[in-house]
Order: sequence, then structure tokens, then C-alpha cells
Amino acid sequence: MSDPSDDAPDPTDGDDVPDPVPADEPTAGEEVSADTDAARHEYDPDAEHAFPDERLNEVLARLESDEEVVAYLEAQNVNPVARKGYNDHGAKHVEIVRDRALRLYDLLKSGGVEFNGARQQGLDEADEPVIVALAATLHDIGHVVHRHDHPYYSIPLAADLLDDLLPTFYGVADRVRVKAEVLHAILCHHTEEQPLTLEAGVVRIADGLDMERGRSRVPYEEGGRGINTVSSQAIERVSLREGDETPVQVVIRMNNAAGVYQVDSLLKAKIEGSLLEDRIRTVAINTHSDGRDGNGSIVDRIEL
Repeated sequence: MSDPSDDAPDPTDGDDVPDPVPADEPTAGEEVSADTDAARHEYDPDAEHAFPDERLNEVLARLESDEEVVAYLEAQNVNPVARKGYNDHGAKHVEIVRDRALRLYDLLKSGGVEFNGARQQGLDEADEPVIVALAATLHDIGHVVHRHDHPYYSIPLAADLLDDLLPTFYGVADRVRVKAEVLHAILCHHTEEQPLTLEAGVVRIADGLDMERGRSRVPYEEGGRGINTVSSQAIERVSLREGDETPVQVVIRMNNAAGVYQVDSLLKAKIEGSLLEDRIRTVAINTHSDGRDGNGSIVDRIEL
């Protein structure tokens, strides 16, 4: 069992950082101003979605009021933050990951992507977002045991919680199948285990999208000046929107070209092997690349 990001990536391993796109491509300002969906991060149960959402909304209401789930989301932050000096892995992280997972799922559904996890289990389309939301909510609870190999510890803990939650919404056969898909997505979010379903791929990528300033999954090194420290403070905003050539475009605004290290060493690794590589286009923009702040034009805009 291994935990790929427990050890910081090698800062010398940057040979495959994409070259800047040609100057005739849209400028940073043009790309960002066109991002009309930038503020649409939080999942709104009352909004219209490209998928059936009634069952999801019922499950979310139960999750948010479940005392044991709430307690786990608080307790899971102690080992990574207080004892290991990592960044937040508690309730706020879970909220961000779940919101972005559902946003990503919504965009993919709107783009005509057919998901395979629930379908191959004989479940309904309405169960797809339930699987995504449950896995996003419970993916990090293994931190209550230890930071290292936490996805493996999350499995039995999440299984117990699901045994309490799912009977409200499913009969025996369907709750076994939903539980199986949720546990698969949890396991694959942060290990070498590769997702076998698009639902799991969505959760894996969403976990990496919690990377705005001070929240990067590659941790800030207190008092340090290395690439991890600089790059973890460089990401200003992560936005998900409909793409022109792909169902999803991820737009990442940076205040320093060092943010490319976060994108290339973390998010790229999350997307690779997610089964969604061909459906997501990532654009990283250095929003201070006009030479007025000393950054010059090291990186204006790169694509993954």
C-alpha cells in the first residue's frame, strides 16, 4: 500500500511541463473574463442539473444532519493538520471536493458523457450522483487512523457509515451495489489503484481541484522557500466550465508562474488514469504575466 503524495514530488521532475501556447492564443485576461461560470462552485439543490437530482438531494440532506458523519469530518483533520503539519483535510476540504465533484459530473453529463459505474451494477442514472457525493464526502475519513495509506483505512470506516445511511434509500441488493461503487471511488482517489468507473474518476480529479492559495494538496512548508511553498501560494482560483472542444474546461488562475508546478505535479497526475483524460482540458493562466510585477512572460498560458 502506498500514498503517492505523502512525500512531496521531486521539484527537479519537470521535464514534461507543457510549453507555453503561441502568442496568437487568447491572453490571460481574455480567457478569464470569458469564464462566466467562475462563481458556480457550490452545489445548489434548487438549480437545474443535467441529471436527475431528487435522490441526491435527499441523501445530501441526510448527510448534513448525520451526527456521526459530522463528527468524522471534524476528527479526520487532527492527524494531517495538528500532528503532521499538512493542510486542511476536514469538513471544508470535503465540502469543496463534493461541490466540485458534482459540478464536474454535471458538466460531463451535459456534454453527453455516459457513466459506467452505476449502470454496470444495474442501478439507476439517479444513483450516479449519489455515488459521487457519498464518495466525495467520505473519501478522507481514514485520516482518523493515520495520514499514511488513509484511503485504505477509509474503506472499513465508510462501509460502516454506509450500512447506516443507505437502508433509508435502498433495498438490500441496491444498497450493496451502491456501497461497492462508493468504496471503489474512495479507494481510487489517492492511491496507485486506478479508477474503473467514471464516477471514481470524477472524485479523484475533484480531490486535486482543492488547490487554491493555501489549500494546495502539495503542502505549504512552514518557514520554507522551496518550490512547494511558492507554488502552493500561487493558485488564486480554480474554475470549472463548459469547454469548447471538451465537455469540461478547468481554468486555473495563478499569480506566479510557480503555480505550474502544482498543476503539473498534482492535478495532471489525478487526471491521468481517471478515464476522463480526453474529456477535460486544463488551462493554467499566469494572471500577472504582463511584466509589470517582475514576472515577465515566463508563462502566460499553458494547456494540459
